[in-house]
Amino acid sequence: MQRPPTIVITRGARSVDRYRAALEAAGAVVCEWQAGGPEALAAIGDPAASLRSVDGLLLPGGGDVDPRLYGEDPRPELGEVDAERDELELGLAAFALTRRVPILGVCRGIQVLAVAAGGSLWQDIATQIPSAGVHRRDLPDGRSDRGALLHDVRIAGGTRLARLHNTPTLAVNSVHHQAVRDSGQLRVCAEAPDGVVEGLESGTGGFVIGVQWHPEELWEQDSRYLTPFIALVEAARLRMREGD
Repeated sequence: MQRPPTIVITRGARSVDRYRAALEAAGAVVCEWQAGGPEALAAIGDPAASLRSVDGLLLPGGGDVDPRLYGEDPRPELGEVDAERDELELGLAAFALTRRVPILGVCRGIQVLAVAAGGSLWQDIATQIPSAGVHRRDLPDGRSDRGALLHDVRIAGGTRLARLHNTPTLAVNSVHHQAVRDSGQLRVCAEAPDGVVEGLESGTGGFVIGVQWHPEELWEQDSRYLTPFIALVEAARLRMREGD
């Protein structure tokens, strides 16, 4: 009997419990690599050896990516950056993209994927895309409203994401002020009605999907949002069968 796939979640200071729960519901064994921790330092030093011990990679949400990593100076609206986490995630993402390790990026994760693939980001949607709609709604106590379905996304036909969800539109939550500007070597597979990029995937084979919304906050109320986690685990299981 084949063992369950092992998926690594990278993280900074924030909890990844919601991602862990979704992956475990999808059938994975989960391990966490904390930025600055021993596993993360080993992965930075030798991503090939570190990723050899896992079957897939999940890049979760979090703070902003340092714009200097894609050749821009920081704007005043830039939020908190974490150099250790940037180094870990960009290194792992770049290596995983070349070795076809299955990857799912969520929120910050889709942005990390874009930068690792040679792309760039809008540092602040509100000031750099004034015509954009609302992509973040905060509660009176300052917390982000992660459970509210804030807008639809249009999923491009013929893409992996379209096959997974089997619908041209999907209502999503939205908790971000940055977004993908240039997708680099990846292709755009979903957009908000205002044209802001909401989904990326590989067009050259291998399982690589990034979504700007937070399905880990929604799947317990609606199983459709567990779909990307199931797909990641299935891609990891397939890779296990085929061998690296």
